[in-house]
Amino acid sequence: MPAAVITRPSRTANAGAGAVPRRRTRVLALSEARWAGAALALFLLALPLQLAGAPGWAWGPLYALVYAAGGWEPALSGLRELREKVLDVDLLMIVAALGAASIGQVMDGALLIVIFATSGALEALATARTQDAVRGLLDLAPATATRVVEGGEESVATEDLTVGDVIHVRPGERVGADGRVVGGASEVDQATITGEPLPVAKEPGDEVFAGTLNGTGTLRVAVERDASDSVIARIVAMTEEASRTKAPTQLFIEKVEQRYSLGMVAATLAVFLVPLGFGDDVTGSLLRAMTFMIVASPCAVVLATMPPLLSAMANAGRHGVLVKSAVVMERLGQADAVALDKTGTLTEGTPRVTAVRPLAGAGMSEDSLLASAAAAEHPSEHPLARAVVDAAQARGLTLSQAEDFSSAPGTGVVATVDGHRITVGSPARLLRDTPASAGAAAVLVAGELEEGGCTAVVVLRDGVPVGVLGIADRIRHDAARTVASLARLTGSSPMLLTGDNLRAADRLAAEAGITDVRAGLLPQDKADAVREGEQAGHKVLVLGDGVNDAPALAAAHIGIAMGKAGSDLALETADAVVIRDELATVPAVVALSRAARRLVVQNLVIAGVFISVLVVWDLVGHLPLPLGVLGHEGSTVVVGLNGLRLLRDSAWQRAARQGGAPEPAPSRSAASAG
Repeated sequence: MPAAVITRPSRTANAGAGAVPRRRTRVLALSEARWAGAALALFLLALPLQLAGAPGWAWGPLYALVYAAGGWEPALSGLRELREKVLDVDLLMIVAALGAASIGQVMDGALLIVIFATSGALEALATARTQDAVRGLLDLAPATATRVVEGGEESVATEDLTVGDVIHVRPGERVGADGRVVGGASEVDQATITGEPLPVAKEPGDEVFAGTLNGTGTLRVAVERDASDSVIARIVAMTEEASRTKAPTQLFIEKVEQRYSLGMVAATLAVFLVPLGFGDDVTGSLLRAMTFMIVASPCAVVLATMPPLLSAMANAGRHGVLVKSAVVMERLGQADAVALDKTGTLTEGTPRVTAVRPLAGAGMSEDSLLASAAAAEHPSEHPLARAVVDAAQARGLTLSQAEDFSSAPGTGVVATVDGHRITVGSPARLLRDTPASAGAAAVLVAGELEEGGCTAVVVLRDGVPVGVLGIADRIRHDAARTVASLARLTGSSPMLLTGDNLRAADRLAAEAGITDVRAGLLPQDKADAVREGEQAGHKVLVLGDGVNDAPALAAAHIGIAMGKAGSDLALETADAVVIRDELATVPAVVALSRAARRLVVQNLVIAGVFISVLVVWDLVGHLPLPLGVLGHEGSTVVVGLNGLRLLRDSAWQRAARQGGAPEPAPSRSAASAG
């Protein structure tokens, strides 16, 4: 993008130019989603006809199509697994559905088919979206770079660059490889890598990263890493690797499924064959076996678990937190340690003027100093310039027209304002050539502001320092309350993980009430810090928003992303998304998760009692099929209604009180949804 058309960023950290290119698999592009949608549509057509008393020929074929549409893929997959001597629960559900249909319970079997087809479609969609985000991250690094060769330059693929090559990075271009600046000066937006809220000045000797965005200067960069070893490539690799570390839980679930499946098959065959051995008739034995398959069906157990979690998910969604799955909702309440990103998470991610300090004897007030600086900065697109202009406009100041404007990367801007030559920029650069007597006060004030965690900007009028501005990223209004609430819920103080400098991190941590501060971290350092916590036995909840947070989000027990301006990779990698960037909803959703887990336990007890009583009755006595179906369906209704209690707004309000969040009055839509 040419420098002349760089648009004003609405946010400098982890967004705008630094955002990951969007790739998105369409839902209907997945065969699992298409078949699940067809099965659900057919089921919704058949059910009203059956309940209305229509003849069987009207709804029977529709149910048959439900079985075919939703069941053929899991059935085929189950048969393939069976050929490998593995019996999975999907195949068992198909058999259970067909068994239910064989004794007249066609609707029950169709419902089972719809539930499992929908679950498979959601899992396939989640996998595809995560892969989209990872592939999109690779698009950050440009496909080509300009390599400096003897006698000129040539355009080459970035993957063909080798260590020692020198590349030319023009204004507005992305850096093509990890390396070190050997010529030129500019400012580079590297929020995608380090999360720093402001572009960083680069000059010979400084390190730059592939995929970061060059500002208005020109750089020559000596390549120090191959494309496969760049920081961007390593972020992708770490995200994928950390996602795979959750596989042991999946392996445990598969073992349980296998044992359950084998047990169900053996039990059903025994219920059918043993009575035959004692002279029972085939019809009676088959009826008993099918009754056993129905009453021992896991439908009640599935519904015992899902309604509380799904209700909690729906309630959280109405209040601005998107939880991606029921498993995530359950895991949220298990967190006992918290790690928070700084820029864009605890802070707003936008630099703001926090101090206006005119120098003694300069003859300028705060307003006149700010107005002069803003007038000079007005033509600039630099984030710091935008902060100065916005501050002046917020005070209602009138800005004079700037003339003869010019800017120097890493130094500042110069313009003529009301007949005076106004210079605004870096104290380290602008005060070097200023007489000690004139610059001493400015150096002192700038040092004080920088010690406080601000970026200092000095203002010169006709070459003489007249004031200093302090610019900093502003903490969110609910950050301190959220940190305190999370500490109370988890029993441990949250830690701050940031790529920003230690001084700025300490300042913000003091405001937020955080004592464990880890600054200057690259993405792999953040992920390592999270893994340390996990290895120490903690279940770490990570809250972040940028590409640089993705490895930590993936490595964590639970990852939550800020949604308003979070990068695609962070949003896809995270398990939950705070849609409206309201930090106070995080402890509330953790508390809601714990309430859902308590209801899950209650429902499992209820379902277990029903199933146990019905199974024993069928095995020991004679359980009539209608009574078995009534008991089975009755248990599902009881646990379902119990779980739906979490849909009410009162459930969120209780969770908000436990999490220390404010309780705004529910909107009309939220109230009606409850």
